[in-house]
Amino acid sequence: MPVTLCVLLWAHPDRAEALTSYEDKVLALVAEHDGGVLQRGQVESGTPAEVQFLQFASQAALDGYMNDPRRLAMAAERDAAVARTDVHPIRLFSS
Repeated sequence: MPVTLCVLLWAHPDRAEALTSYEDKVLALVAEHDGGVLQRGQVESGTPAEVQFLQFASQAALDGYMNDPRRLAMAAERDAAVARTDVHPIRLFSS
């Protein structure tokens, strides 16, 4: 069963560009874990800094992404840029 997530990201003060740079790198790994970035955008004013909709084929695929050694190796870069992350599993409505 697919797993769809809404991810909200807040940057540390004056670190919005670093957050975007980190996310560019880490989201490049999603496809290798049977996942996709459905939508990604920056909030024009205020917070959070970025909103993402991600989908993985299964919980196992998501777990593989979360535990990818390349992603884990970027933890210091993430911690320097990202102040807060909220992840919400969602159910998509058909249009």
